[in-house]
Amino acid sequence: MFRPRLVVRSFTGHIPPSFRAIPVNRTVSFLQRLFWRPSLILDVQNYVVACLVCARNKTSNSPASGLLRPLPTPKHPWSHIALDFVTGLRPYSGNTSILTIVDRFSKAAHFIALPKLPSALETAQLLMQQVFRLHGIPQDIVSNRGPQFTSRVWKEFCAELGAQVSLSSGFHPQTNGQTERANQELEAMLRCVASSNQVTWSDQLAWVEYAHNASTSSATGLSPFEASLGYQPPLLSISEGELAVPSVQHHLRRCRRAWRATRASLLRTAERNKALADRRRTPAPDYQVGQQVWLSSRHIPLRTESKKLAPRSLGPFTIQEVLNPLTVRLALPPAMKVHNVFHVSQIRPVRTSPL
Repeated sequence: MFRPRLVVRSFTGHIPPSFRAIPVNRTVSFLQRLFWRPSLILDVQNYVVACLVCARNKTSNSPASGLLRPLPTPKHPWSHIALDFVTGLRPYSGNTSILTIVDRFSKAAHFIALPKLPSALETAQLLMQQVFRLHGIPQDIVSNRGPQFTSRVWKEFCAELGAQVSLSSGFHPQTNGQTERANQELEAMLRCVASSNQVTWSDQLAWVEYAHNASTSSATGLSPFEASLGYQPPLLSISEGELAVPSVQHHLRRCRRAWRATRASLLRTAERNKALADRRRTPAPDYQVGQQVWLSSRHIPLRTESKKLAPRSLGPFTIQEVLNPLTVRLALPPAMKVHNVFHVSQIRPVRTSPL
């Protein structure tokens, strides 16, 4: 008796977009030796996508979830700042780390040598000495989730100032990419100027900061000095006469022109970066409170004999709160010593199937 066989490439039925990237060809080929049914491919995809063993142990090859969501573009200098630390430096003059403070508008930076990682109170005092007295109180402060920035002292300090606290989500340093990039440039410049004698790195920090603030930023087309002050400070005395300002009004007009040009450049750069980043990403699912998700184990410290044989996903866990379209809070067990706020690229929904 003739028994029709189903070939994968001949199937013309509707396949949900979330299933199209699931590798089921080998499973379908094996089942075709024994069975046939019109919905074989779709049934196999439904079964495979809901397999708990596969979801927990297999690595996904699909693009990262969550389209780029740039931070709001500031309107004037030092209204929105970002903080981070550089650690692991060789001790010199009692200093072992650097606090990086970046103005997200002009890209100006302050690099402050520190003897150790400061507490929340010490960080607040550093900001008052190095930022507030020079540039005023910012509206927003971006940082990672270090202990300095998650403490009650830091939150109450920012609340009293009226500054918003913006913390990055777990294992997603791209949120604070401004200071991450500034730290990369800082470390590269320190390697250059202190290559002959690495222990003198803190002596070179002031010149590294000046070089950073005097160099043209690719995001704004101006140097941080020009974007924040309205002019480029001279490095040599022979160019001192070029800075003569005929009146205060003229200086203010020049500053406003520089700020308008800087903001327009920042908006264009944000649009360009978003378009480039989204080419390698997929839209995030519409997560809901109470939904079950898998959590990537890539950055989670696991107690296992073999890291290679450890599960690639943990869970399933329940979503406690959807903070924004790209960030969720999970209900994690107390034994997991990690922060429970994650970017959507670190999670994926649990699929179910009646099969």
